[in-house]
Amino acid sequence: MMTVRILSDDLSEELQKLDSAKRELADKLREILSVRRKLGDVPSHSELIQYERRFSELYVQIQEKHQQTQKLYATYNALLEIKELMLKETSLLNSISSQFQDAITSTAGRMKLIDSMEKIAKGSQQKLEKVQLGLREEQKACDALKERYTTSIAEQRRCHSLLKAFQEECAKNERLRCRGSA
Repeated sequence: MMTVRILSDDLSEELQKLDSAKRELADKLREILSVRRKLGDVPSHSELIQYERRFSELYVQIQEKHQQTQKLYATYNALLEIKELMLKETSLLNSISSQFQDAITSTAGRMKLIDSMEKIAKGSQQKLEKVQLGLREEQKACDALKERYTTSIAEQRRCHSLLKAFQEECAKNERLRCRGSA
C-alpha cells in the first residue's frame, strides 16, 4: 500500500512537473510567435522594392491627374472669359441699338453715342493689350520649354553615344582578357 502511495505521490509530482513544463513551453511558443509576427511586420528587400515601384506608379498617376485637372481649370477659365466677353458684347450691341435712334435725332445724343463708342473702343483696346501680354508670356514659357526639351534631347544623345562607346570598350576589354588568359 505504501508503494502505491509513493507511486501516487511520484505520479502527481511528475504530472505537476509536466504541467509546469507545458506552461513553460506555451510561454516560449507565445514568445516565438510574437517574434515571428514582429519579423513578419518588417518588409523584406523585395517587398520594399515593390512598395517603391508602386509608390512611383502612384506618383505618376497623381501627376497625370494633376495635369488633367490643371487643363480642365484652364479650359473652364477660358470658357468663362469667353462667356463674359459675349455677355459684354451682347450688352454693348443692345446699348448701341437703344441709343442709336436717340443719337440720330439730336446733336447731344450723337455726342453721347460718340463718347460711348470711344469708351468702348478704349476698353476693347485695353482688353486686346491684356490678352496680347498674356499671349507673349505664354509664348515665352513655350519657348523656354522648347529650349529645355532641346537641351534634354542633346544630353540624351550625348549619354547614348557615351554608353555605346563604353559598351564597345567593355567588349574590347573582354576580348583582350580572353586573349590574355588563353
